[in-house]
Amino acid sequence: MRQDPVHHDHPPARHDGGSGHALRRDDAGGGRVQAARAARQRDRKQTGHQVGGYQMGFFGRLAEGLKKTRESMARAVDELVNSFTRIDEELFEELEETLIMSDVGAVTAAAICDELRAEVKRRGVTDASEVKGLLKEIIAGMLAGGEELNLSTRPSVILVIGVNGVGKTTTIGKLAANLKADGKKVLLGAADTFRAAAIEQLGVWAERSGVDMIRQSEGSDPAAVVFDAVTAGRARGVDVVICDTAGRLHNKKNLMDELGKISRVIQREAPGCDTEVLLVLDATTGQNALNQARQFKEAAGITGIILTKLDGTARGGVVIGIKQELQVPIKYIGVGEQIDDLRPFNAQDFVDALFGGREETEEDA
Repeated sequence: MRQDPVHHDHPPARHDGGSGHALRRDDAGGGRVQAARAARQRDRKQTGHQVGGYQMGFFGRLAEGLKKTRESMARAVDELVNSFTRIDEELFEELEETLIMSDVGAVTAAAICDELRAEVKRRGVTDASEVKGLLKEIIAGMLAGGEELNLSTRPSVILVIGVNGVGKTTTIGKLAANLKADGKKVLLGAADTFRAAAIEQLGVWAERSGVDMIRQSEGSDPAAVVFDAVTAGRARGVDVVICDTAGRLHNKKNLMDELGKISRVIQREAPGCDTEVLLVLDATTGQNALNQARQFKEAAGITGIILTKLDGTARGGVVIGIKQELQVPIKYIGVGEQIDDLRPFNAQDFVDALFGGREETEEDA
């Protein structure tokens, strides 16, 4: 039952692989090294965010990064719920439309509202003011599960794929830094040998993250780079080998063939090792990100997703649609440009930051 509307004024909404081509990180060229050193100095100065004299932890940065989404999706939900006194079918229908407009996607929006109907009936809830709390519970439940990387073997291998422009190389650098900070020994493999400057860009991030990188010349066979990286990883006692790839969807068959060849190399050189295939998506593309994820899942058998650029979009609702429709876990999210702005995904933190109402604590840093 809708109540009389209340109007608000809101603003508009060492690098050897045994191939002879690899270089040590510190022999890789003065310009690149200088750039990486400068970046590391910035990282040391800029770790964390200063807001009014307060050093913001990651939850605070997540909440700040989701501000645009919160101001669109969460505000719309609030205003809808506040316009009803009692729960009825009209509320469910309008909520479903609101979620669709927030880039959650039609399939997921319908699933959320179906579950909400069932939960309202099960609990005997009639007051519309309780809908938001139930909605948060349902979304957190949908998003939870499978967030942790499976890296129990030594070495383990992470293959990173994604289209140009999503921040794949930057994400690999940040992921390396994150795993290193967690006490793991990391080695990068520059197996995206086709994109101009990809190897050099990854080299800058290797230097910046303080990890070694295996490389060959541009145009080399990606599987040969992965061979060198895995071989070097075993020899050096590395915990995790992270390989950049040219894994994009210009041709599904080529992608499947390339990743199949790489997988065979990994299993031959490190039998039984844990392997993650992580897809990097740009959250600012909204439903296009969901479409990309759907195609990559079909072509490459991805094991997890990294969503970047959540701080620059009002389309953060796509996170929910990707997880629910594809049943592929969100492993990491990125909410800024700093090296520590990529963190493991936590469903409850995401929902709390999205809908608001939770203050940051020391444990959130």
